[in-house]
Amino acid sequence: MVQGIGNKIGEGGCAEVFEWEDGSKIIKLAKPNTIPAALQAELHHCQTAWTCGLPVPRPYDLVVVEGRSGIVFERIYGDPIIKRFVERAVEQSRTQQPIDIMKDYIEAKITAKLFHQIHSHAVAKMPSQRENIKNDINRAQYLTDAEKAAVIAELDGLPIKQRLCHGDPNPGNILVRDNDAVIIDWNNASTGNPEADLAEYVIMIRYAILPPHLPSEATVLLDATRETCINLFMEEYERLSGIRYADVEPWILPVAARKLVADGISEEEKRLLINEIRRRLHIC
Repeated sequence: MVQGIGNKIGEGGCAEVFEWEDGSKIIKLAKPNTIPAALQAELHHCQTAWTCGLPVPRPYDLVVVEGRSGIVFERIYGDPIIKRFVERAVEQSRTQQPIDIMKDYIEAKITAKLFHQIHSHAVAKMPSQRENIKNDINRAQYLTDAEKAAVIAELDGLPIKQRLCHGDPNPGNILVRDNDAVIIDWNNASTGNPEADLAEYVIMIRYAILPPHLPSEATVLLDATRETCINLFMEEYERLSGIRYADVEPWILPVAARKLVADGISEEEKRLLINEIRRRLHIC
């Protein structure tokens, strides 16, 4: 084993995560599908968020280990929201207790507060959210050129803001410790509209197909609570920011289109998104 690297503690589509040095840090080592420039960008984004005082792992530096580039971060001890949700689903099924919406409400409040903290900042030297979305839409292989042009036209008609946005606010990237949240994986951060981040979160809750290795009870609970979770989250975010679901709704179309190029989305979930995109284009 390479000196400094400890046990493997996680893996995503683009990287593997290991303990580092004394265990108070982790190293995120890129897979072959991730170029060094992407890691440099992620480090810069996380440094920006850290400088803003946001609840993120402290970023340290880029390193190279046996030819693989990686980023060293502070180690955060906390449970991803998705893990808490799955454990709750299994327990609810085992005990045959009614669904406890209060726990969804608590996590919705934690998440809304976290997003509002991020979106309260305006920062310089960050990528353009709008250009990122357009680039992703143009790369989407599931849409015709005419459909892409129509989605981009809708995007061009939306208001322009310049706020810090995370870009991938999914429940697996939100760690909860002591009823507070830390958000990781700043690869896709940008400057733009909070409504796009919110649309991303809404889409994930509404259309997510859970991985097959998760217990079936999790899918049952998710299907029973999707819209309730969205409503609880948006009510709290509106209370904090004044931004309503009606403000987020127009962003569902372009964000759903950009998600067609995202890593880790099943073909089944992509089909749901394509159907929703085409339904909305027909309405437009």
